[in-house]
Amino acid sequence: MIDIKIRKGLEADLEQVLGLVKELAIYEKAPNEVEVTIEEMHNWSFGADKVFEFFVAEHEHKIIGIALYYYKYSTWKGKCLFLEDIIVTEAYRRYGLGSKLFNQVALVAKQQQVRRMEWQVLDWNEPAINFYKKYSAHLDGEWINGKLTHNQLQSF
Repeated sequence: MIDIKIRKGLEADLEQVLGLVKELAIYEKAPNEVEVTIEEMHNWSFGADKVFEFFVAEHEHKIIGIALYYYKYSTWKGKCLFLEDIIVTEAYRRYGLGSKLFNQVALVAKQQQVRRMEWQVLDWNEPAINFYKKYSAHLDGEWINGKLTHNQLQSF
């Protein structure tokens, strides 16, 4: 077993965090979709416009995994926590890091007394689907995700 530390993310981690985000984009067959910059991540996680928080999995001073989350509001339920991503670099998968990161975020959700913890998973990502099934999570096939891109929003 390897020595892994799970901790809250720091400003100094952002470069490695962005590297993991880019690794995930490659895995999800969308390598050119990452638009966020280090400066934006800094502002949105530590600045005046803070919108997200994250945990990191660290091994020998290297960030090898992250769990990034934020709060949202449901008109029916109230305050909810949205787990945007759990990312574990490929070489460190199968060490239980995803579970450690997921559990840490679930503890935050419990401490914050949110009414729901939510996330999305691609329908072809069987390893992730099976991971969430371990928690007896409800995987909803009913709702369709909608979005407008930055460029689309410019036409308003």
